[in-house]
This record gives sequence, structure tokens and C-alpha cells, in this order.
Amino acid sequence: MPSHLFADRPAQPPEPGSVDALISQTRRLRGEVDAVRRDTVVDDDDAQGRWQRALCDLAVHHLDDLGEHLGQLKEGLPPVPVSVEYAQSVPVRVKCPQPAPEVGPEAQTRVGSAEWNLLTDEVSWSDELFQIFGRSPESGALPLDELGSTLFSEDQPLLTAWVTACLVDGKPIDGEFRIVRTDGRVRTLHMRGEPVLDADGCTASMWAVLRDVSELRRSQRAVRESRDSLQRQREIAQTEHRLAVELQEAVLPPWRGSLRFPYGSAGTLDTAAHYLPSATSALIGGDWYDALELPDGRSMLTVGDLTGHGVTATSGMAMMLGALRGMAMAGIEPGPLMGWLNQLLETSVQPALGSAVCCRYDPARQVLSWAQAGHPAPLLFRRGSGRSLLPPEGVLLGATSGASYGQAEERLEVGDLLILHTDGLTPRSIEFSRADGTERLLALAPRFAAARSAQDCVRIVIEEFGESEREDDACVLVARVGG
Repeated sequence: MPSHLFADRPAQPPEPGSVDALISQTRRLRGEVDAVRRDTVVDDDDAQGRWQRALCDLAVHHLDDLGEHLGQLKEGLPPVPVSVEYAQSVPVRVKCPQPAPEVGPEAQTRVGSAEWNLLTDEVSWSDELFQIFGRSPESGALPLDELGSTLFSEDQPLLTAWVTACLVDGKPIDGEFRIVRTDGRVRTLHMRGEPVLDADGCTASMWAVLRDVSELRRSQRAVRESRDSLQRQREIAQTEHRLAVELQEAVLPPWRGSLRFPYGSAGTLDTAAHYLPSATSALIGGDWYDALELPDGRSMLTVGDLTGHGVTATSGMAMMLGALRGMAMAGIEPGPLMGWLNQLLETSVQPALGSAVCCRYDPARQVLSWAQAGHPAPLLFRRGSGRSLLPPEGVLLGATSGASYGQAEERLEVGDLLILHTDGLTPRSIEFSRADGTERLLALAPRFAAARSAQDCVRIVIEEFGESEREDDACVLVARVGG
């Protein structure tokens, strides 16, 4: 806002064509932003969507104000009637700017002007300012000493201090306050005012431009709140991810590399496993793997998956794996064991579905007994070729009450290789269906035959399927029969 001491110097108006071009650009940009705002779908649980919508609203308000200011720049300062007495007493005279209509179909009055003559007690308000305050012109403009009566009580001392500093010390006013209109609506106004000096340098009047910034502040508040909400959700997600990782690390087998068991007997198993996180989700899934030696000298191998991600899925996985270990240690065979897991999942607090495969290997007989619940069958590799084992009957865990699960047996030979994996290992895409993924695994048979350990076979699988190719978490477990 220029000083009014230089108001008598002729202003150089901008070129009309350049201002018109800016107004056209502002209108076009405002329409494009408004289209983006309308297309933004916001749901109550989508903090990021609410934040994006709030930013669009804020941008629209800024563009509305920019269009209004450009309109004022184009029209210039219209003449305001001045009384003869006032013109003689105040040689340095300032005309009150009249706001131009806003750009956009939803435009409302936002800017008005006022002038308070300290010598004649004359008050001049623009029509727009009456609209902002919700007053009719017939009721008259408010004198300075009554203006504070429309403000919030806590804002009244602030306005008093501003006006006093302006009239006594000549300091400009630049601040915001809240008013209560005659219709009860609360509005936030931004006021910029300056003293008008007479020829002797004394304050003769005060003029101000008041701008209704209620919608702008509401949009800024919405942006802050949605941004804070999004940040809180991110912090919660990070905390949940950390808890899920810690829980997963506490539950899954701690061994890394190859593990041989049972100890000191023929037909030992050389085992290795690996967990592959999802490339598209920051949350840990409910996949598990496990291999342990049982009290009777046999061995248990298992992989499985629960639906969902995060702490809920990981805690459910911990419950299932703990129950599976306990029942396997108690000597329950794989088929009945699956039935108990199904019942456990039915009665759990968090409803979920799961798939699993459980194998029991007897090294004395070299026989593998196994059962499955809606899970990919183990792959058996022997002398450079591989095949899927014929699966016994078994539906998804938690899908059917009282489901029964079949059990199959397979005789193994020294050098045989078993691969157990969850279905997230292979990508679900047009290029590779689940069957295609199985074929890709079976095609690795020559490389598995040349591998020296189960850990080498796990590395081959990871190289083939990659660390970042999956849409879901995955586990792979490899067991090799030794002599």
C-alpha cells in the first residue's frame, strides 16, 4: 500500500492489454484447478485425499483473490465525492479503492473500504463493506469507537491498540480480527489501514481496506489439519510396521543359512528358508515358514500365509505358528493338525483366511507325510527334473466350519529336493499366472541339481523371481535329503 503523502503524484496505469491477459490466464487456471478439485474423490478414511482436496480449495481462494486484485488494477481508483470543508482541511486526499468483482462462478464480496474523518466525524463505507459486515446502508456506517462492538471480545483490545497506534503514532495497520455479523455469522477480516495527514502533518483521518479472509483461513486450516492427520497416519503406519517387523523376527526361526537335522541319523535334511517382503506394501504380511526337529526324531516343515497386513496379520501368524509347533511337538499328524488350525482360526477374535502346508519327514523310513489347506503343493526335484506333489483334500483355513483335511505320503530318496513356498512368491500378472510361476520353479531343476546346499537353492529362487517383483509377501523353504 503506497504512502498517502505521495497520493497527488500521477500514477502510471498498466497497459490494459497486459492486465486483460493476466485476468484471462487467472480465470483459465482457476477453472482448471476447480476441475481438479471436483474430480478429487474424498473418503472419510483417506487422509491424503482430504489433504489434496484442501490444497485445491486453498488454491481456488488464492486465485479468486488474484482475479479480484487484477480487476482493481484494471479499473483503477474511481472518484469518491468529497465535501468542500473536508477538501479544504485535508489537502492531501486519498480516494477509497472500490473492489472489482471476483473471478469465478462462486464469487462473493471479499473486499471493502472505509474512511473515518477525525475532523468532521464523517464516516464513509463502500457498499461492499456493508455487505461484509451484514449491515444495511440505511443503518449507517460504524464510527471507529463503535467498530470494536462487532468484534470477538478477545480481539477488541487488539483493534483498539492498532487504531491508537495509527492515529497517535502514525503507524499503519496490518492485522486480522473476527467479527460477528448482524445475522450471527462469524467472519475473519484482514485490515490494512493508514493515517491520512493534513498539510501540517497531523492526522486528519484514517482509511482502510478490509478483506474477508474467512474462506481462505478455513481452507488453510483444512490443509493444516489434513496434513497433520496424514502425518499422524504415517507415524502410526511406521509404528505398526516396526511392531510387525519385531513380532515377525521374534516368531520366525532365528536360524540363517542351512540347518541340518535330525542330528546323528541317516536321511538328514539340509534346510534353508527366506522371507521376501512385498514390493508394493510397506506393511508386513502374515507369511510364515518353519522347520524343527520333533521329539520322536522326525522333522516338521511348514509354510503358510494369513490374509491381511500389519500387526493384526503378524500377530495372527504368530498364533497359528505357535499352535502348529505345539501340536507337531505333541505328535499330531499333518491332516488332523490342519483341522485343529482351521478350528482355531474360526474362533479367533480377528476373522481371517489362511493357507498352509505342513510336512512331517521320517528319516528312518524316508517318508514324507503332508497335508495342505488351499495351498500350493510342495515341489519335488529328483535327478535333474521336478514335479508337483499330488495334493490331498484341503480347503482354506477359516473358510468352512468342521472341515476335514486329507493326508498324503511320498517316499523320498537321498539327493531329493523339496521346495515349499507361499503363493506370493510368483507375481500375479498377465505375463505370469500362478501356474506359470510353478513352471518357472520346475524349470530351475538343472540349476538345483548343480547346487551344493539348500542355501544355494534359495539363492537361485531369489535370483529367478527377484526381490522386488511381488505384489505380496512370500516365503520359500528348501529341504534337501542327505545320506
